[in-house]
Amino acid sequence: MDFPNLPAALGSALAARGYAALTPVQSEVTAEAAHGRDLLVSAQTGSGKTVAFGLAMAEQLLSEDGALPPAAAPLALAIAPTRELALQVAKELAWLYADARIATCVGGMDASRERRALNHGAHIVVGTPGRLRDHAERGALKLGQLRVAILDEADEMLDMGFRDDLEALLDQTPTERRTLLFSATLPRPIVQLAKTYQRDALRISTVSEQRGHGDIAYRAVTVSPADIEHAVINLLRFYEAETAMLFCATRDNVRHLHAGLVERGFAAVALSGEHSQNERNQALQALRDRRARVCVATDVAARGIDLPTLSLVIHVEMPRDAEVLQHRSGRTGRAGKKGTAVLIVPYPRRRRVEMMLRGARIATEWGEVPSAEEIRAKDRERLLETLLAPVEVDDDDRALAAELLAQRSPEDIAAALVAAQRAALPAPEELTGQAPSESAQKGHRDGFDDVVWFRMNIGRRQNADPRWVLPLLCRRGHVTKSEIGAIRIGPMETQFQVPRALAGRFAAAVRASANSDGEDENGVRIEQMEGAAPPRAARVPQRRPGGAASGPRGPRRR
Repeated sequence: MDFPNLPAALGSALAARGYAALTPVQSEVTAEAAHGRDLLVSAQTGSGKTVAFGLAMAEQLLSEDGALPPAAAPLALAIAPTRELALQVAKELAWLYADARIATCVGGMDASRERRALNHGAHIVVGTPGRLRDHAERGALKLGQLRVAILDEADEMLDMGFRDDLEALLDQTPTERRTLLFSATLPRPIVQLAKTYQRDALRISTVSEQRGHGDIAYRAVTVSPADIEHAVINLLRFYEAETAMLFCATRDNVRHLHAGLVERGFAAVALSGEHSQNERNQALQALRDRRARVCVATDVAARGIDLPTLSLVIHVEMPRDAEVLQHRSGRTGRAGKKGTAVLIVPYPRRRRVEMMLRGARIATEWGEVPSAEEIRAKDRERLLETLLAPVEVDDDDRALAAELLAQRSPEDIAAALVAAQRAALPAPEELTGQAPSESAQKGHRDGFDDVVWFRMNIGRRQNADPRWVLPLLCRRGHVTKSEIGAIRIGPMETQFQVPRALAGRFAAAVRASANSDGEDENGVRIEQMEGAAPPRAARVPQRRPGGAASGPRGPRRR
């Protein structure tokens, strides 16, 4: 394959790597219009941007005959937000520039070894902001001869608080250096950084107007907040992805979910800020050699991870915005492969999530969590496909098969084989179903001859739905679904029955789970109603001072 805009050595490296053509971002940064200029580039995750900036800096590294000068003070500096991404960048540049000496400087590694590598000279240095700044301030990293600086995932570095480190590093480089800034988004801090450290930068964007990644199918499932973990289990079992990544918001949630999955029989690893570099390396290796199939991670911990077999991303907790959603989802659907991103959306947050997806123009298919019956049907299809697939057998296998047939019928042997296959599969979960409607409860129910009515300060206008109201009542009142009677959802409040024998215990549990205002963390108040059964129509809710209707409130201003 001929790459006309590239030095012969790089063209040969690409061909040896199996490249038939450049990706869009690679073509843009190597076009005639980009030669010698500072670049401000937006490209989707998985678009080949690491190789792109490797190609773009060729004119600063190679002489006219394609040779590298002797290794001394670095000519190129690539800065990345995390250890994994920095090491991945160094790995990609190593095959692209086979003769180059590349030094890595990342947190969690042996700093003295890194200093020795710098002292021996390097053409390219790749590292994280904090460690690079430490080496520069100690005099080990000399930036006076630098010809090109690359900031990879600059928006993420600013979000992580590395602005001071970046500025300290760039201020030590020659003013005539070339600066290549790669950022998935261009918030105001990135624009300001570009204005300060770039000159007449060429703006390149290969992010399509359709914000969702073309090779990723987005799906959203609505669940009761109490059923989120069960939803994760059923999604993993339904898709049975070769590798799946689950995103949580905090390291505590990562720890809890990981423990729950391992307990249920999933081969899972965890990645968060509390894990050492050695633990992270072991987890990633387990995923790459298929000893583990599920990775539970936080956003930052997953940066720079490249798993070719990753086909499923589950957003266990929704990210703060659509950009983070796409960063997470972009871990799959790479290099032309298809991927699936599933959003687990608690019922009360559906409208908010729909608005976010609509604003980001991410086409999403909404549905329900796969049921246990659907998973068993999928298991049947997969088992038939697996067991009927042709296999190679030797004489020992045939001898053992003959011995089995002599002692058991073919049906018994086949059944035992199916049972052994199924025994290795974690059991699907039964999710909280739709609460029984009041009309379905008109018949006699034991224990509901004498009831006490309670009310909640949420109704249809607050998106109240039995699918999440019922689990909320069970959690707050320490009761089971069968101990909640009829539920009436009005415009602004919801009324429900509790057997009189349980009413006192239920009310005490509700009070214990409320704050000083009588509400939970979401502003939901539960209180006992006076008198016997209320009228059929929900009465007008009480008003707060100032005329505000009772209902869930947002965060209070202090």
